[in-house]
Parts: sequence; C-alpha cells; structure tokens
Amino acid sequence: MNVEQPEAPGVGTSAGLRDFYENPAVPVASGDARSRRQARLLAGVLDRPGALVLDVGCGDGTAAATAGPVLAGHRIVGVDWSQDALRRARPRMSAVVRGELDDGGLPFADGCADAVLFSEVVEHLVDPDGALDELRRVLRPGGHLMLSTPNLAAWYNRAMLLAGRQPVFSEVSLRGIHGRPGTEVVGHLRLFTARALRSFLTSAGFEDVRISGAPFHGVPRGLRLVDRAACAVPSAASILLAHARRR
Repeated sequence: MNVEQPEAPGVGTSAGLRDFYENPAVPVASGDARSRRQARLLAGVLDRPGALVLDVGCGDGTAAATAGPVLAGHRIVGVDWSQDALRRARPRMSAVVRGELDDGGLPFADGCADAVLFSEVVEHLVDPDGALDELRRVLRPGGHLMLSTPNLAAWYNRAMLLAGRQPVFSEVSLRGIHGRPGTEVVGHLRLFTARALRSFLTSAGFEDVRISGAPFHGVPRGLRLVDRAACAVPSAASILLAHARRR
C-alpha cells in the first residue's frame, strides 16, 4: 500500500524536523477525493459570500486548487512554514503567506477567519494542543474548522495489527520504513482514531464536532471499492474528516 499522502507538514514543527520538511523529496500533496469532500462540507456551512478561508499547511497548493471551484466566491489564503512548499503553491493559489503555529503564531488578527482548512497536518505536529489554540484564536466565534487526518483504526490497520504488523500511516523513524507497507518516510508523529479526534477537538474549545470518512488514494486498485464503502463508517474509514465550530 502506498502511503505517500501528507499535506504540507511544515507548519508548527520543532527545529529538529525543519530540514526534513524543507526537503523537496518529501511529498506534500494529498488525494483529490479527500480535498473535494472537505471543500463540499465547508461550502455547505459557509453562510455568507466572500468568507476568508485559511488553508493552514497548504503544502504545494494542489488541495486548494482542487477545492477552489467548490469554494468559488470565497477567499482562500494558503499558509505554510515551508518555503519550498510555498514556492510550489504560489502558481496554484491567489495568495500565500508564510506562517507558523508556534514561535509567535500565525500572522493574522484574532477572530479574522471564517474558516480554517487543516488538512493532513495535525499528525505531523510535536505540539498539537498549541496548534489548535492558535487555530481557535484566528477563527471568529462560530467559525468553522475543517480538519483531516489519517485514521489509526482504518479497516486495513485493524487487520495489520492483528497480524502483528505496523499500521499504515504510522512511522517509527525519519530515516527509513520499518514494519509497514510503503517506501516513503512522511514524518507522522501522531495518529488519531475517530473517538480520540472528537475528544481532542472538544477539549481544545470546539463544539458541534462531526466526523465523516474519506478514501485514501494509496489503497491498491483492487481494494478501492472496499475503501470507498468504509467511508460510510467513519471509525473504519482511511481518512477522518472533522468539521467543528469555535465555541
């Protein structure tokens, strides 16, 4: 199974990970199916035209380019720590800004954003608690957080654990792959189940948390129908999509 799936992880990282995330060989793009699902969810809840949407951890901008037509009429600003990711994102996005979730925070005023896209980032963070505090700060009261992250309890990971294998998406080293399928090191530090993600967001000051599922583009072709079917049961889906509102 191909696990090359992270969004831009270079927002809010420790100094020891920065060289890793600035390496152009590290993948910074996710699947289009997840991006479209997330954009459709957000388009359905934005209640006024011209909303400001911050794509925090925008990576190379491919996710925003996929979401753009669905979010037509709204302003999407890409934010990333990685200069390499921003260089690649500029041709695909109307506006990009360098920013970090730690070390001074994002370069935006309190309560300025109507929504934040936070796609395949939280699994890369040393301090996810501080990151969610910063996202809550820049969101207006009632503003929307759209977060996606790999599911530790994905249907195939359950089978792999029973077989004594390292789950897909998990990593034990930044230097190589050990015990799981795939060939690319992607820098995952934390993984969530649906229940853990819901609890985490609630404790971070968000409410009305809704979890849905999305497929993973790295699933082998012969298993993709199964993977899409698993989306009907978010706790077993490949990717967790969370929609929450700032309390």
